[in-house]
Amino acid sequence: MNYQEIKSLNKEQFEALLQLSQTLNTASYEESLIEQMLDWVLKIINAERTVFAKFDEAENKFKIISARNYQNENIYDLTEFSENTLKQVLKDKKPILYHNVQSDPNFSQFESVQLKNIQSIISVPILRDDKIWGIVFADTRTNRKDFTQENLIFLNFFANLAALALDRIISFEKLRNQNIILQNRIEVQDQIPNMIGESKPMRQLAKLIHKVAKTDATVLILGESGTGKDLAAQAIHNLSERKDEPYLAQFCGSIPDDLLMSELFGYKKGAFTGANQDKKGLLEVSDKGTFFLDEIADISGALQAKLLRVLENREIIRLGDTNVKKVDVRIIAATNKDLKQLSKEGNFREDLFYRLNVFPITIPPLRERREDIILIAQSYIKNKLNKEIQIDAKAVTKLESYYWPGNVRQLINVIQRAAILCDQNKITEDDIILEDDKNLLNFDGTLKEFEILLLKKRLEQFDDNRTQTAKSLGVSVRWVQLKLKELGESEE
Repeated sequence: MNYQEIKSLNKEQFEALLQLSQTLNTASYEESLIEQMLDWVLKIINAERTVFAKFDEAENKFKIISARNYQNENIYDLTEFSENTLKQVLKDKKPILYHNVQSDPNFSQFESVQLKNIQSIISVPILRDDKIWGIVFADTRTNRKDFTQENLIFLNFFANLAALALDRIISFEKLRNQNIILQNRIEVQDQIPNMIGESKPMRQLAKLIHKVAKTDATVLILGESGTGKDLAAQAIHNLSERKDEPYLAQFCGSIPDDLLMSELFGYKKGAFTGANQDKKGLLEVSDKGTFFLDEIADISGALQAKLLRVLENREIIRLGDTNVKKVDVRIIAATNKDLKQLSKEGNFREDLFYRLNVFPITIPPLRERREDIILIAQSYIKNKLNKEIQIDAKAVTKLESYYWPGNVRQLINVIQRAAILCDQNKITEDDIILEDDKNLLNFDGTLKEFEILLLKKRLEQFDDNRTQTAKSLGVSVRWVQLKLKELGESEE
């Protein structure tokens, strides 16, 4: 490209190239990078569609890196464009610029040109060592005089800038992947079994789990619903010296007290109607192993007293029995509530709280480790759904910007639904359906009514936990209490 060609570019084209070069130097991912670039190209050369395709020499065919239309929508099928035109650019290794191709015998014979009623086309090859690296191609259904020689020069500039940036990004991605593999080999002990995450909060969590797993300390796992407290408990067991012994778990929420007590401690024949034979409780069955009590805050006062004896003396008594049995079991408990506050209010035994709180671990909510969202989603698609589905850039942005009150459990539900809805094995922004979007975004009441609706919805999502509700709204607990008092729902 000579000096005269560069001088022929107008101010808008120069400014566009400056913007493009700045974006190229800061971009990190292939797909989102080229989508932004192609939107610029469409605007500058006034085209209707454009495609950035890379030529795979081994397979002797082009592959879409990205393709867009003037409505800023993605195009996923390369056959939407004139494949014969791409082949001609490949063969000649020269740019092409044609108007009124319907009457041009070189192009009117192509079926895609006729079907799409294409009138004008412009395309430039991207060469590396005298070989075709790829092609930038644009077309329109009108006889656009905007497809000028100057725009051909502009497109050539853009294509080479983009190709250089992609070379850099691809090389960087390869190095980063290799680095991750090496780090994984060196720091494999810091990984948590069955828990996905490379964020700083998850790395810190991994260190805590590895440290406490080596001991027999009682662990209290704290965190919102859906964060994976059960996975953390199982990881502690799997990394401990008890890993070859039993691991049992019991959910304590919304279970009648008598039933839960018989499940945990077992019973003697004749202890109650229906007790036709002796039965071991789960605590006894898990002897030498680990026992996980999920949602410990929901157990009754009577059960709290029995559990305290287990923690203090490692002893159990079956219902209807007088014999004391010794058990060697490690206790791990979990809750999404503030046990310390409950104990201060007299709703949970303070001595039991301190017995459980020997080594507290807090599982971070998903909104505090947003960089893990896509890792979790991709892992679920690949390993649980057994599918090859991509998540496009706008869908990624939507997922990462949502506050996820239901945490990982909610994310999995959203991804499972999106995998069903998506076309072309690609999840788009429209496939990501968030449960409360419609209720809140289409709300047409007053600001005060909206405030009340949002507060009630968050309280519901956090099981009436005012501390977590306040944190999610960015307000104080006192603000929540005052609002509830206004509604006549305060306990004060």
